[in-house]
Amino acid sequence: MFSVVIIGGSCGYLLAAQNIQTDLPDIQPAYTTHIYDIKGNEIATVHTEEDREPAKIDKIPTNLKNAFLAVEDVRFYQHIGIDFRGVMRALWENIRHRSVTEGGSTITQQLARNAYLSQEQSYQRKIQEMFLALKIEHRHTKDEILELYLNQIYFGQGAYGVQAAAKTYFGKNVEDLDLNECAMLAGIPKSPNYYSPLNNLKAAQERKSTVLKQMVKYGYISASTAHATAKEELHLAKPVSKVGKANYFVDYVIQTMIDKYGADAVYKGGLQIYTTLDMDMQQKAEEALKNLPEMQAVNGVQQPQGALVAIDPATGYIKAMVGGRGTDMFNRAALAERQPGSAFKPFVFAVALESGYTPDTIVADTPFTKYGWNPQNYDRSFYGSVPLSSVCAQSLNVATVRIADDVGIDKVIKCAKDLGISTLVMEGEKNDVNLSTALGGITRGVTPLELTSAYCAFPNKGMYVKHTAVAKVLDRDGNVLETAPLPGKRVLKEETAASLNSMLRGVVAGGTGTAANINGDVAGKTGTTSEYHDAWFVGYMPDLVVGVWIGCDDNQQMGTMTGGTTPANIWTTFMKSLGR
Repeated sequence: MFSVVIIGGSCGYLLAAQNIQTDLPDIQPAYTTHIYDIKGNEIATVHTEEDREPAKIDKIPTNLKNAFLAVEDVRFYQHIGIDFRGVMRALWENIRHRSVTEGGSTITQQLARNAYLSQEQSYQRKIQEMFLALKIEHRHTKDEILELYLNQIYFGQGAYGVQAAAKTYFGKNVEDLDLNECAMLAGIPKSPNYYSPLNNLKAAQERKSTVLKQMVKYGYISASTAHATAKEELHLAKPVSKVGKANYFVDYVIQTMIDKYGADAVYKGGLQIYTTLDMDMQQKAEEALKNLPEMQAVNGVQQPQGALVAIDPATGYIKAMVGGRGTDMFNRAALAERQPGSAFKPFVFAVALESGYTPDTIVADTPFTKYGWNPQNYDRSFYGSVPLSSVCAQSLNVATVRIADDVGIDKVIKCAKDLGISTLVMEGEKNDVNLSTALGGITRGVTPLELTSAYCAFPNKGMYVKHTAVAKVLDRDGNVLETAPLPGKRVLKEETAASLNSMLRGVVAGGTGTAANINGDVAGKTGTTSEYHDAWFVGYMPDLVVGVWIGCDDNQQMGTMTGGTTPANIWTTFMKSLGR
């Protein structure tokens, strides 16, 4: 296999060298992308600003160049545009996964792709990329290629190139960046939305540490320097306030499209993106979430924060999404991983019903000990023999743990994962394969978007349809690139969903969620975490599931707020504004 790659690459290089054209292919002009709501009304346009400021290679800090080499292409100055070691590694991974999961791309190949090609993951596009990389290497010096690459790459927030990124994130010119800032910038392009410090500072800091470790590995900096730099705070530029409609939702759509088609397609490709957003519902969601209490600010951001997500359970269409108070860019609906508390319990009850329990099955709510752990109920009392429906309505912890122990926590985890919860940790020193998961005490937490989406299977008769914000995408010529996938998959039996719906209606009718009791069709579940760090209410009617989360970005305690108070009240305000 290695011989085939070497011979093929060599022949390709000779062929390319003999057929070097005077000019490389023309770079396509930029077209504006348009984003529409579910009624076809335009809600946003996306385009790149062409007033980018290219930075000369001698102005780019050595630390920034070395950081990119360490994480992207450490053999950049040794290879001919294609790194055959990287190709072999990627080829093996692609064969192992039976798909194109790794590219083994050099910096030169990335430049070829970003400047001249699409982001399509195919072998044909990969071959084109290799030939263009050879042409680029033939035409330019290594420093020229690195300069072109660093001025072409996308950093999120609409910033292309290191100078624009330095201005966007730190409010300074690229030559003034220190090691801390260089390591941060070098980590962003792997996933510009997720690793943007303006969107997700925690993830950005973790990625910065990874870049610093790579720089140590390849001898660019010492371990002590990396250790000290990893602890340094970032002094970020204040983000430019966005004025527009449904900004959290629009940003989520943009990043979803970037992940699928690449930044150039979104910012320059003239896509026509038809979303699932109901603008009337969105405006009412934003109004409802204004009913948050006031606590002290954290890093200039008022606390507590909140999130609201509304989804059509039959289609998975996200009808409304609010990711915070609107004063910063962190979309807590899609990105904040928070402890769900008792809002996780319906997965336990679902497995119990699938395993032969009924709402009338008697469960012992008596002292329970396993592996030295003694779970307690909220009021520190025990209730003896209790039907499963009351365990759900009153959110009894001890009985819930006893049920999970009986049916198997592995089945509960599988149910949650089948319903789209992607954050469960299955391996490692800290993992979720334990009974505390039954009470929502999980390692990473869940996002409001995924938890709300998971509940959609309950009113949808056990069918799970993955949430989506995009109904249809057209290219600039009107060709259909994608339509929303339907239908979903069966996760629960129809009779299981019916029994669970009955139990969750009991939560609202006479349990912990009575603040949401606006009519007999309402079902839902409250969630409150230890020390009152998180408060949830996920409630639904047959045609709409709405999740509300409230919490502080730094996990400070919110007095004695429970899921049945402010979150349920916000849910009620929102639903009543819809005429429910």
